[in-house]
Formats: sequence, structure tokens, C-alpha cells
Amino acid sequence: MAEFEGDVRGKTILITGSTDGVGRWVAERCGAGGARVLVHGRDRSRGEAVVETIVRGGGEARFFAADLASLADVRALAEAVQKETDGLDVLVNNAGIGAAGNRRETSADGFELRFAVNYLAGFLLTRLLLPQLEQRAPSRVVNVASAGQQAIDFSDVMLTRGYSGMRAYCQSKLAQILFTIDLAEELRDRGVTVNALHPATYMDTTMVRQSGVSPMSTVEEGGEAILRLVASPAVAGVSGRYFSGLREARADRQAYDAAARQRLRALSFELAGMADPAGR
Repeated sequence: MAEFEGDVRGKTILITGSTDGVGRWVAERCGAGGARVLVHGRDRSRGEAVVETIVRGGGEARFFAADLASLADVRALAEAVQKETDGLDVLVNNAGIGAAGNRRETSADGFELRFAVNYLAGFLLTRLLLPQLEQRAPSRVVNVASAGQQAIDFSDVMLTRGYSGMRAYCQSKLAQILFTIDLAEELRDRGVTVNALHPATYMDTTMVRQSGVSPMSTVEEGGEAILRLVASPAVAGVSGRYFSGLREARADRQAYDAAARQRLRALSFELAGMADPAGR
């Protein structure tokens, strides 16, 4: 197993969706590297199993249960993390729903499910935990997006017409990247970097297998790309970028449209029931 490109000893790292797949791999590696890992998932038994693995290896970890299809659960997760910690060094927004299926589903709040889980939950969680991240500056936010991207149709963001799971997934992943660039600009002088990445193509994960696609890359390959943004000194101070694997790349052109980013920002604050601190 390759050594860390960086140092996570003593750092507090929250990884959403870390009871399975690449999230679990990253959590266990961070724990082995000396980080205090905050494991998140919906299934307590699986979460406690990850914690046990980390602790057995000499690390420190705690499990937090939350269903990111509910904004109330996202708020409860943020509150629990705030109570448990005196600061946060890294937030990895990794939890998500894949592209399989063409039956439109909605979240507990009535939003299109993939937009709600893959994007809006991470938007709200990040916003709520910004004070904890700023306390530990320099700190990092890593948004696990995808090379699968589709421009957001602001006339039908919830995809009430012409729905497909793939379209919903790709839109939600591009939304993560727009958010990444927008938040990086906002936090430019506050010591918190924000980056997004496509870890690897069709990793051997439950999400990929459930979609009926044959895996093309390993969880380790994608995990190493995530760990680079979590810990590598090579990207210290780098912010507002999109990476494909280990290399910086270009996202869909809508990501670089300031007007589109502003529209998504305004919509996100509205859906999350929050006021924009920038007053935009």
C-alpha cells in the first residue's frame, strides 16, 4: 500500500458515505495515517465496522448516522459534528447515488433525489461546517464529483420532464463543480481550499455494479486521487479546480459560467432555507 503524499496525523477528517466503496477505503487509509476520522453513513452496523477496523489498526474514529436525502438529517449531522469536535481539517463530500434507473424519486423534502443527495446535501453540510473548517485553517473541502456531467436546465432543475437517472446524476455532479468554483472564490482569503474531482472511471464499487456496468478501475486508484486532494502538499493553496484522477482537467463549460454559478447559488440557498452570507 502506497504511503501518504502528505501528513494527516492529528487531523480531523469527515468523509460522507464512508461505510462502503471508495469512501470506506479513504476513511481507513486516513485512520491508518493518524487522522481522527468521522465516518458517515446510513447503516450503523456498517459504520461501526469501519470504526472498528480503524481503531483496531491503532487509529481514532467515530460513526455518525444520517440520511442525506433529508435536509433535517444533514443539519443534525452538522450539529453532531460541531458538538464532537473543536474544528475540522478536511471535509470530503463523497456520499452519492448512482445513475441506475429511470424512475424519478424525490427526497424527504420533495426535491429530485439525486440532486438532493449528490449535491444539495453537500452544499448544506459544507455551509454549516464552514466555521469548524475556518477554525483549523488551512483546511480543505473535497467534492467527489464525476466526469459524467450535464448542464443544469434552470427551467427544470428537478427534472419533472424527460427524466432519466443518468441525466439526473450528471446534472447533480456538475452542480458540485459549480459549487466548488463558487465557494473557492468566496473563501479565497479565508484559508479554506475547495476542489472537486472525478476519482476514477467506473470503480469496482457497489454503485457501479448496481448500474450494470463492468468496473474499469479499482477503488484504490480512485482513493489515491481523493487522498491527494485531502493531504498532498502539492495542492496546498490550490482551490476552485476540477481534477480527473491525479491531474487537473476541464469540466463542462457551464462550470465556468459565472451567471450559471450565481443562479445555482441563489437556488441552493433558497432550497436549503438559508440566507446567502454574501447577500447576493
